Amino acid sequence: MVKFMENVVSAVPAPDELTVEERNLLSVAYKNVIGARRASWRIVSSIEQKEEGRGNADHVSVIREYRAKIEAELSEICAGILKLLDEKLVPAAGTGDSKVFYLKMKGDYHRYLAEFKTGDDRKAAAENTLTAYKSAQDIANAELAPTHPIRLGLALNFSVFYYEILNSPDRACTLAKQVG
Repeated sequence: MVKFMENVVSAVPAPDELTVEERNLLSVAYKNVIGARRASWRIVSSIEQKEEGRGNADHVSVIREYRAKIEAELSEICAGILKLLDEKLVPAAGTGDSKVFYLKMKGDYHRYLAEFKTGDDRKAAAENTLTAYKSAQDIANAELAPTHPIRLGLALNFSVFYYEILNSPDRACTLAKQVG
């Protein structure tokens, strides 16, 4: 479905943008593909830690290879949607809700990269997440009602970012409480 939706995005002539239904289908297609890999990565990482604790070096080696394969798939999927967002979807967004939707999506996929990247790559992914979410938040605060579903989803995901990626539970709670 991802490939089909990529074709739909490519077929939309500039400066037109996707319909709400097309936008939602694109989001669901990528969410399903990335969600399965993220779940696999979490499970494999957990198994890897258990095997390290048991001292099973042979198992750990095989598990690391598999984890690296999952990480490569995650990187490829994220790169695909981020390219679409940067080159086509964000520039063509004409309404407040579509701008916020796509910038939120951009933040989400950078956050997914930050979940497994390390060092400078993790730092860059976190910075890109923060930039996208802040841009989306500025537009949402100016153009969307406090109860708008996209604005609420942004607040939730931005809070998750502060909690899980930046390890800042206080900031996450403050942000979540500011909604409305």
